[in-house]
This record gives sequence, structure tokens and C-alpha cells, in this order.
Amino acid sequence: GQVGDAPQMPEVLDRVRVPTPGPGRPCTTPSRVLADKAYSSRRNRSYLRGRGIATTISQPADQVGHRLRRGSAGGRPPAFDPEIYARRNVVERCIGFLKHNRGCAMRFDKLVVQFYASVQVGCIRQWLRRLS
Repeated sequence: GQVGDAPQMPEVLDRVRVPTPGPGRPCTTPSRVLADKAYSSRRNRSYLRGRGIATTISQPADQVGHRLRRGSAGGRPPAFDPEIYARRNVVERCIGFLKHNRGCAMRFDKLVVQFYASVQVGCIRQWLRRLS
């Protein structure tokens, strides 16, 4: 409950498995990651760059200031496309749906395994609602 979400990004992306139609292994590398300012860190960006995943993550004002203060040693700003970033609302709506499950919203679970299970139950409930 006290761990931030941003440091967990590599662990979450390592669990991504998207089934492919027909036989074959599931896709484990997303083509792009859309995230908010909280996920803009050197660790996350270098991890994504190392896996060849395109990113659309806005930069917080303090990181922009630090880069500009360093001058030419600060490097180039990371690429950012506002039109692609606008698609992030799909994820925000999904999180809103999951928060209808009170256990996910309040984070009552003390163990990661239990929280992961409550997120899965919330996803199943949403899926069943859409079927009916």
C-alpha cells in the first residue's frame, strides 16, 4: 500500500501477455506505452528504450527545469505527441471501472497477490456486464 506505482512499471510490463490469433506465443512487447507524468523517470524511460517500446510520457515541470538548467549537457527533450497522449483516457476510464470494486479502490489487500486477484475479479465482473 505504501509503494508508488511508477517503480513497478518494469514488473507490470514483464507480465504483459496478449494472445495472438491462432497458434503461437503471446505478444509480450507492447508497441507503445502511454503514461502520465508520474512515470517519467530515467529508470522507466531507459527500460522502455532497452525493450524497443515507444513512449508517450509527459515531463513534469521540475524535470524540464533541471534539463534546461544543465544547458547543452541536459540533452534533448524526450519525444512527446499530444494527439497520441489524448488516447490515454481509455486507461483512465478502465481504472475508473475497476474502482467500482471497493477492494481495488481502497486497497484493503495487504499482499500483492491478493490485490492482483481483486483486480482480476473486477475485470471479470466488467466483462460479464458487457456480455449481458
